[in-house]
Formats: sequence, structure tokens, C-alpha cells
Amino acid sequence: MSENKDSKVKNNAARPPSFWRRFGMQFGIWSVGIFMWLIFVVTASEAFTSKDIYLAFASSTPLFALMAIPLTLIVITGEIDLSFPAVMALATATFAKIYSGTGNIWVGFIAALVVGTLCGYFNGWLVTWFGIPSLVITIGTSFLFRGIELAWMNGSGVGLTDDKLLGVANLLVGRSFFGIANQFWWTILATLVLWFILNRTQFGAHVFLTGDNKTSAQLMGVNVNRVKRRTFAIMGFFAAFAGLVASFEVSYFWPTLGEGLLMNSIAAVFLGGTSVFGGVGTVTGTFVGSFIIGAINAGIVASGINAFFTQVFFGLVIILSVIMQAVISKRIKR
Repeated sequence: MSENKDSKVKNNAARPPSFWRRFGMQFGIWSVGIFMWLIFVVTASEAFTSKDIYLAFASSTPLFALMAIPLTLIVITGEIDLSFPAVMALATATFAKIYSGTGNIWVGFIAALVVGTLCGYFNGWLVTWFGIPSLVITIGTSFLFRGIELAWMNGSGVGLTDDKLLGVANLLVGRSFFGIANQFWWTILATLVLWFILNRTQFGAHVFLTGDNKTSAQLMGVNVNRVKRRTFAIMGFFAAFAGLVASFEVSYFWPTLGEGLLMNSIAAVFLGGTSVFGGVGTVTGTFVGSFIIGAINAGIVASGINAFFTQVFFGLVIILSVIMQAVISKRIKR
């Protein structure tokens, strides 16, 4: 009897995962997106059959999607980052200060990206070196980075309307193909690059192994701490870039930059099918999840529903997506 059970387990282990097990969550995400879009088309047909609302999505959704997509890698490793809105602000403040002091746009731009990357790496170093839960440590670094930025800028914003900045502004947020905002194309590029890294490189394989089973990954020779530090550094880089995009979109750097984007980014990651338990996730799912979040914001208002219900919809969407992940995860392990 036990031999039959053992042979059954071996056969199941040798059998390749079914199509549903591999792509079930992704189909679920797309189904949710299409279903919600159809609801909004019916309830707010005038808005959702007009191209203007989709052009608006292309300019507003990337402001948090550019951070949600790299955040996916951190969550896959079983960690979380709550400091990226503050990193946005500190990195963009670096750009504003260096540009105002030197007049050199690209030195300021590169410095902003370096500061963002270092902030992310610092998060990863604290998490891995001291073994502190990332949820706790990134709350602390969020206050730290935001405090440094506010003290440095003395709580004041900076206008980004100088004629010398027109070139970088057009590059980041100009309207090019079909009148679509460039930040949408940057989001597409970020998705493709991170998809390739996650699915076609050794580092990407190590990200999944780290989140799936840290002990097994270490036994296989994976430097788990280094993998985590790199994912946090990638997050910092993209947070800095998103901060520059958001500021040039409104031609002004606000010292409160990033506030209000945290929950949208996290919601997009979990809605996109990345498991809260680690080891499973897709950047393409997060990309779709980001635009579902953007559609919820616009669709509720366009449908004539009280805007306060937006939070209710977000809560339900996150709860349902996490429950769905837990159910699918249990079935896969059977």
C-alpha cells in the first residue's frame, strides 16, 4: 500500500505542471480586468467608449505602475518595501538640488538614479545583514528618507519649468505616438526588461528560488542575501525614475511627492497574481493589475458612484485576489 502511494507521489512529481497550474492566475487576472471593463462600458458608456479616458490612463497609471512592477520582484522573494514613495521624493530632490547648483541636467538625472538605487540597496542590506523583517525596517527607512528630503528642501517645492528642461521633460512625459504619454511607453519598456530579467536570467531564477524555499535555495548555492539586496536596489532605481516622471508630468517637484501612491502600487502587485507567500509572481500580471486599479478609480466616478467607495472596491479586490492565491496555492501542493 505504501509502495503505491510512493509511486503515485513520484509520478505526480515527474509530471509537468498543468496549463491551469502554470497560467491559471494570469487568466484570472485578465478575466477580472475584462469583466470590470465591460461593467464600466455599460455603466459609464460615454466615458469608456471615448479615447480620452484611455489617454488619461496612459498618463496617470504609470506614475505608480513604474514602482509596482519592480516591487513584484521583492514580493516574489518573500519581502516587501514600504519606503519607495520616500525614495521617489529624496531622489527627485537630489535632481532639483544638483540642477539648481550646477545647471547640468544629466548630472542631476544620473545622481537621482544613483541615490534611489543606493537607498534601495540600503534597505536590502538592513534586511539581510540584521535579519529584520522588511515590513518593519522599510517603515523606518521611509521616515528616514522622507525626513532627510524635507529637511534638505526645507519643506519647499521647486518648479521644473526652465526652458533647459524641455528636452528631458519631452523625453519622459511628452506625447508622441498617437498622442499617448511617454510614461506609458516607459512602463512598457520597464515591464519587458524586468520580464526578461525574471524569466530569462539566472538572477531571475534565483529570485523565484529564494521566495519559494530559502533553505533549499541556499543548499543549491544561491546567495539569498545578495539576491534580496539586488531586488531592493532595482526597486530604488525605479522609484527614483518614477519620481522624476511624476514631477515632470506636473512641471513641479512637491516635497510630498509619492504620498498616496503606496497602496495603489501594492494593490497592483497582489491583484496582478504575485503571491503574498512569495515564490510566485509575474511582472506582466502587475502591469495589467496596475491598469485595473487605474480603471477602478476612473470607473467609479464615471459611473456616478460616490468616490468614497473607491476604497471599498480596492479592499474587496485585494482580499479576493489574496484568497484566490491561497486556494490555488493549496491545490498546486496537493
